[in-house]
Amino acid sequence: MSVCDSSAAQNKKTLSQNALFGMGNPLLDISAVVDKDFLDKYGLKPNDQILAEEKHKALFDEIVKKSKVEYHAGGSTQNSVKIAQWMIQEPHRVATFFGCIGTDHFGEILKQKAAEAHVDAHYYQQSQEPTGTCAACITGDNRSLVANLAAANCYNKEKHLDVDSNWSLVEKARVYYIAGFFLTVSPESILKVAKHVSDNNKIFSLNLSAPFISQFFKEPLMKVMPYVDIVFGNETEAATFAKEQGFETEDIAEIARRVQSLPKVNKNRQRIVVFTQGREDTVATVGDKVKMFPVLDIDQNDIVDTNGAGDAFVGGFLSELVQEKPLEECIRAGHYAANVIIRRVGCTFPEKPDFH
Repeated sequence: MSVCDSSAAQNKKTLSQNALFGMGNPLLDISAVVDKDFLDKYGLKPNDQILAEEKHKALFDEIVKKSKVEYHAGGSTQNSVKIAQWMIQEPHRVATFFGCIGTDHFGEILKQKAAEAHVDAHYYQQSQEPTGTCAACITGDNRSLVANLAAANCYNKEKHLDVDSNWSLVEKARVYYIAGFFLTVSPESILKVAKHVSDNNKIFSLNLSAPFISQFFKEPLMKVMPYVDIVFGNETEAATFAKEQGFETEDIAEIARRVQSLPKVNKNRQRIVVFTQGREDTVATVGDKVKMFPVLDIDQNDIVDTNGAGDAFVGGFLSELVQEKPLEECIRAGHYAANVIIRRVGCTFPEKPDFH
């Protein structure tokens, strides 16, 4: 056996099934190209993520009638674990996903898509609410997301997470990822997982996900922050978080530093903060320093849809993290995955990655 072969075998050996755990809002993305009038009609910003209100109900009816409407399995955390599994390829089912869906056609699509992606999805299914949807309103290289959580909002800790067969899957994992969006659904589930991770010196990562999380879900966010080993976010989310926390700085490197030094329960791991900035350099804390990592170049004309770029970055990052690769490698994989995803509609990917 050559050195190469044994190292490949070594890699596979360290990767067990269910090593990566994700929990979040499983949504079916309904994406279509719209115009500025459409955004204005529903009071949407070109590049934002919001929860649907009463005034957005008609938006969902209207967007499905657009000529080129596409349906994709979505939900931020589910996208990320799916991309991580795609990057890993083998073994299958390294990634586990928990979330709530309805007993309906959209729910069946999500189950099927998760199976096709080789993700070990364990959905809590209930019949009170239909499966959640997310309207992705695309204009140019911007995307405005309007999420109608519906079933996703019904995740139930007692009826799902606490069940022995499910909790044993949580215990099997080494790396955990939850998007901040889930703070609006089940903060008690997040805390239970986060405490388990911290007590066992494993790795818990969280995404700031959207400005509204830092603004309106500050209390649950700051309750879980002491357990967070890796904080992800983009430049807008970082700026909003800093403003809400009274950091009094708009310098992204300084914000990363301040987030890193927020109180932390498990002192064995220094918190890592990673902020993406679209086509600008990714900012990350490396030890006590803050470093910039340039993203891969891409021709503006090759960008089809930036929806899912942030999720893809995290997915790529996690795929290397779960294999215990250094931070620089995790970021490189994140940049690669994001670069692949923005050339395609929705958070979709080719059959195999080409990452070395």
